[in-house]
Amino acid sequence: MRADARKNYGHILTVARSVIAEHGVDASMRDIARRADVGLATVLRHFPTREALFEALLCTDLDALTRRADELGTSSASDEALVSWVREWVAFAQSHRGVVAMMAAAHTNPDSALYASCAAVHSASARLLLRAQTEGAARPDMDGDNLFALMTALGWAVDQPSFASQADHLVHLIMSAILTTRPGNDGEKAMP
Repeated sequence: MRADARKNYGHILTVARSVIAEHGVDASMRDIARRADVGLATVLRHFPTREALFEALLCTDLDALTRRADELGTSSASDEALVSWVREWVAFAQSHRGVVAMMAAAHTNPDSALYASCAAVHSASARLLLRAQTEGAARPDMDGDNLFALMTALGWAVDQPSFASQADHLVHLIMSAILTTRPGNDGEKAMP
């Protein structure tokens, strides 16, 4: 890809991220082109369909989210890492209005362009959960599929206007159900 085409590609993704945060999955390609100060043909050359644009944007962001899980897994206590991960997932869901259902479907569809990125998020979640379980900080009767389902449900809930303001409380409730009492904590929940 030529340098100017690569620059346009990155700029369009940046603008699209902003427009999608504002309008969700219903954002128009024409609006993205206008805000990016490029022609619609330029946008369509890089992203022939709106779905192709969303896939490129989400894959980039999901990959960054997965890298963040790796950082959390080595820099925080296991319970804190898991709570931080779920909070970052919620922030991701809130900044990508309307995409949680698309991601949940892609997670089980190997033909989806989002499949690899969604599978990586699932795997990262499972690793953080397993680490917390191994250290006795998370309940042992759940697995990565359960955690991914809870995160998806939470992502959907906070995407709804009636629940958006309750995001922190909902994260706290879910994490209280996942995390166990740590030894030496005198019965207090391990909620960082």
